[in-house]
Amino acid sequence: MTVMHVDSVVRRDRRIVALSLVGVTILAWLYLVLGAADMDSAMARNTSWDARHLVLTFWMWVVMMVGMMLPSASPMILMFARINRDHRSSGEPFVPTAAFVAGYVVVWAFFSLTAAMVQWGLSSSELLSPTLTSTNAGFSAVVLIAAGVYQWTPLKNACLRHCQSPLGFLMTRWRAGANGAFRMGLAHGIYCAGCCWVLMALLFVGGVMNLLWVAVLAGFVLVEKIAPPNPWLPRLAGTALIAWGGWMAAVSS
Repeated sequence: MTVMHVDSVVRRDRRIVALSLVGVTILAWLYLVLGAADMDSAMARNTSWDARHLVLTFWMWVVMMVGMMLPSASPMILMFARINRDHRSSGEPFVPTAAFVAGYVVVWAFFSLTAAMVQWGLSSSELLSPTLTSTNAGFSAVVLIAAGVYQWTPLKNACLRHCQSPLGFLMTRWRAGANGAFRMGLAHGIYCAGCCWVLMALLFVGGVMNLLWVAVLAGFVLVEKIAPPNPWLPRLAGTALIAWGGWMAAVSS
């Protein structure tokens, strides 16, 4: 196989993976945009939690996490596809990129289940309105300050560094086969969740189904991941969140 042909195959594979990621992300956002009003209405009518309500909430979180997190994971997924193609050209068995993505999504599905349970508890405690927005300024202040403080922690920095270095992550953690790809996706998902889980808690402050707020958080997560490694971006955001939380605490006292 000539070098030119290999390059064309690599570009084709990258286009397929990139278009697939864009397509899935668009479908997730369309589902959220088209279903937001219906979900708000259904949850406002049904204030008692049952199995159906919990499943609906879990599914809402899964779709939201896919729409929010897949764009920020795209550099890692595309790098995996490129390295995977190099391995295949050396005679190793074909491994679908979907195996890596599946591992990543499983982590966020587990997060979504946790978030749905937290939402259940907050709603039962009347800390969330039927439209899934915080009803308590003190609670909002605590979440904002906690998210701001976490932006300064070594754990946040360590997880963010892994997310910002796709090549380094894959070269040091490469595992052969579909099972290995799935496990790498899990590992990346864990680092990604470690980087962003407190930021996702801010959805309870601005509104879980406030799509503008969802888009702002998704945009910030994307910028954090693709920006050159620099601790001051998360720290500046953390300082702003602490100041916002402090202001809310002062107003509510």
